[in-house]
Amino acid sequence: MISTILLVAFYLFTPLLILYSCQKLSFLRRLGAVLIAYGIGLLAGVSGLLPENANEIQDIITTITIPLALPLMLFSSDIRAWSRLAGSTTISLIIALFAVITSVVVGYFIFASDDIEELWKVGGLLIGVYTGGTPNLAALKIMLNVDNDTYIITHAYDMIISAAYFFFLITIGQKVFGFVLPKFKFGMKDQEQSVLSDLSSKHMWGLFDKKNRKPMLIAFLLSIAIFGIAGSTTLFVPENSQMIVVILLITTLGIMLSLVPRVNKLNNTFELGMYLILVFSIDVASMVDLTNMANASSSIFYYVFLVIFGSLLIQVLLSSVFKIDTDTVIITSTALICSPPFVPAVAGAIKNKEIIVSGLTIGIIGYAVGNYLGVLVAEFLHTF
Repeated sequence: MISTILLVAFYLFTPLLILYSCQKLSFLRRLGAVLIAYGIGLLAGVSGLLPENANEIQDIITTITIPLALPLMLFSSDIRAWSRLAGSTTISLIIALFAVITSVVVGYFIFASDDIEELWKVGGLLIGVYTGGTPNLAALKIMLNVDNDTYIITHAYDMIISAAYFFFLITIGQKVFGFVLPKFKFGMKDQEQSVLSDLSSKHMWGLFDKKNRKPMLIAFLLSIAIFGIAGSTTLFVPENSQMIVVILLITTLGIMLSLVPRVNKLNNTFELGMYLILVFSIDVASMVDLTNMANASSSIFYYVFLVIFGSLLIQVLLSSVFKIDTDTVIITSTALICSPPFVPAVAGAIKNKEIIVSGLTIGIIGYAVGNYLGVLVAEFLHTF
């Protein structure tokens, strides 16, 4: 009993320590909270200190964290802002989504002969993480019933290659793309300046602020209610489709509630959702068998590499046809491949803060559609 309580406390409180440490130490911020969470989880898994009933606790945490996190991360979405995206940004988003899907499908047929077990599931994971982000990757792991080792290997390769990709964008990406794409036309409005000011001054991890406790509690209770409603569908949905239906329904209800002003304005719901993502990350990493990771197929590495840089190549070529400017292409790709938190950093690196708002909006759209696209593409690949 005591060992179980200690294990649950480890999973629940370690993410808070990670977030606090990332706030205080810049080198930890550069590593990223998710990467640190995976590292701690892996160490816990190989330490031999986990109790014998750890698998039962781990399965429960895996089952509840993602369904609770998704609505929390969607509550703050400004769905109405989607319609206000500039025409070129909308076209850039469509091109980027097409590029990612095309790269995943082409890569699947290239590596299908390498006998990678359930490669179609890996394709679904890549769609989720490169149209949305880690929350979608984690959700699709549950929806597609992806093996823990395969999930961690895929995400590990994703973080390694994405880091190289991010470095390329903030160093020479703008100059390279400038050879084939037009330059960005500046002209920021006063209203947009104020939005950027709010974004830059926003306290990223308000989980520790007392004034946010009530709104976060309300949001958490709403998330539990959504989980309960979606979970009730398991009473009449076939077993092999239950998790797909539950997660997609949770995503849909989360988007619908984001349209309610009182819900949309609740403080730090996104951060609370990310906290649950960190709980999930530690939990699933602690379940991994490192001996299997050592024998991991290099084809998954090449598959991830192809999707990241292949989608970028397709995006740049199509953007040149539609005359989309360099900075819009870069920020669109950043929002989808690297996820929204990287948008301000890239915007600063290419010296263009005007694209932050559109980049963040694209990222939120990616979070919203990632689960749908991931399932659709995975099921499509599974037919071959």
